Amino acid sequence: MKTSISIISQSSISALGSQFNEIWDSYLNDSSCISKEIINNELVNVASLSKEIKNEIEDLRVSDSKYKSLDNSVLFAILVARNAVKNAGWDKNDVFGINIGSSRGATALFEEYHEEFLKTKRVSLLASPTTTLGNISSWVANDLRSQGPDISHSITCSTAFHAILNGIAWINAGFVNKFLVGGSEAPITPFTIAQMKALKIYSRITDSNYPCLALDLNKRENTMVIGEAASVVCLENGIKENAIAVIEGIGYATEILEHNISISTEADCFQKSMKMALENVSLNDVDVIVMHAPGTIKGDLSEFKAIQKVFGSKTPLLTSNKWKVGHTFATSGMLSLELAILMLQKQEFIGIPYVNSISKKTKINKVLINAVGFGGNAVSILISK
Repeated sequence: MKTSISIISQSSISALGSQFNEIWDSYLNDSSCISKEIINNELVNVASLSKEIKNEIEDLRVSDSKYKSLDNSVLFAILVARNAVKNAGWDKNDVFGINIGSSRGATALFEEYHEEFLKTKRVSLLASPTTTLGNISSWVANDLRSQGPDISHSITCSTAFHAILNGIAWINAGFVNKFLVGGSEAPITPFTIAQMKALKIYSRITDSNYPCLALDLNKRENTMVIGEAASVVCLENGIKENAIAVIEGIGYATEILEHNISISTEADCFQKSMKMALENVSLNDVDVIVMHAPGTIKGDLSEFKAIQKVFGSKTPLLTSNKWKVGHTFATSGMLSLELAILMLQKQEFIGIPYVNSISKKTKINKVLINAVGFGGNAVSILISK
């Protein structure tokens, strides 16, 4: 990195809640936010937004006639973007870029339009414009009346972290000094659930308080659970007094794939991305790693082995939040970043009830966060107070 980048504000909606205090209180509770819902006539583990947040989304939908036909993934992003920009103190005179991506995109709308096509061989007028990838950032830009560039992309589960990379690149290039970046995902739909089940990675656990056993390296079956969420951060060039955290290092790598959904036994991509993010930092300085750890056998173990390869006997405290909030695909890295920021602010380690048994109060100055998706696109980001 040419220079440190300040995170000025963050906003999110997830099964954890929508306000920092609410989210922190949820982390202090050892209960999972995953519940069971009937989807496609089956009882399925999911991490859904609360009724209160869903009501906010519906209020937003009816607030503007143009918003009535938008997918939830777009509305989620508009809501968190408004909050983040407000909290950052940015106004209509500020020129900032926008890069908010999604892994699955307009899932619910796409499924509705496809079902309509199968029945009638026709689709509604807005089928194409409301399901294209560019929907999210362009609608957020429209809502905020922003004057900078807006970018959309999809790099599966590391999408939001790639948005951070993009924002930093634009800032370092001198095109803008501020960027709104993040991810949005509304994947709790019958077809999306069916796709994950087809991969044989979805949790079948129905008799436990923890349907997703992220970072349990002794589990005997895959336990990934889908969650819905959106999360964004406001980035500014340099170190600002009002920063809630500072990005000190970034790393990225792409795996040479042996299979469409897997990464290597020791996650070569993560080894490379972590080393790049830590090139100017001593390994001893990293206090915590928030792992991607989706709750699958191979995914969790390969990332753990990658960390062992990089850190050896100096392995920091390890955690993940997917046991609590599920895997939110594109948004997952941002929720991990949010957890990292909260631990820095509160100086308290949030572990996993069935894994960690250490004292939570500890000195935390630097946290490394990992994200990776199908295709082996790994990103690691190092933040500090």
